Amino acid sequence: MAKIYDDIDERMTAWIERQPLFFVATAPLNGDGLVNLSPKGTIGTFRVVDRHTFAYLDLTGSGVETIAHLRENGRICVMFCAFDGGPRIVRLHGTGGVVFAADPGFAEVVAPFGAAGESRRPQTRAVITVDVSRVADACGYAVPRMDLVEERGLLDAWAETRGSDRIATYHATRNATSIDGLPGLPSR
Repeated sequence: MAKIYDDIDERMTAWIERQPLFFVATAPLNGDGLVNLSPKGTIGTFRVVDRHTFAYLDLTGSGVETIAHLRENGRICVMFCAFDGGPRIVRLHGTGGVVFAADPGFAEVVAPFGAAGESRRPQTRAVITVDVSRVADACGYAVPRMDLVEERGLLDAWAETRGSDRIATYHATRNATSIDGLPGLPSR
């Protein structure tokens, strides 16, 4: 049975920020639209900002569903699972917003990510910020124990070989709209 918390306390923050993987779920308002569930990795790209807010780096991907859904309605749920240590699942429900890389104020929202934000700047499309309205954990008894072998360096290598012009072209051609036709990344 899930336990509900008032906020994200220091202990939960420490546990969350140690997890190498989290999942992001969003959906459009249209009942026929597709629910999206995306895995997110890359250690250092998620930060608890305060007891009711978190943020993560939105890195270049083949789709732009999370951004499109947040722009339309803001609803989001992020889930963490313990793959080592004791069994645990944490879900953070809330209302999210998007600060695009070209927006004023982007430097301020990316700064707390430190080295992870700087090294991944070329492939960072935006910072997703979420005002948390519900914090819950559950047992996670059915989640398997697994070892992290290593992070994949493929996205970093991809960005290094592209350069900013080719990444901008990729964003314009592959990330302008969601699979349901909602606006994704703004055009430059």
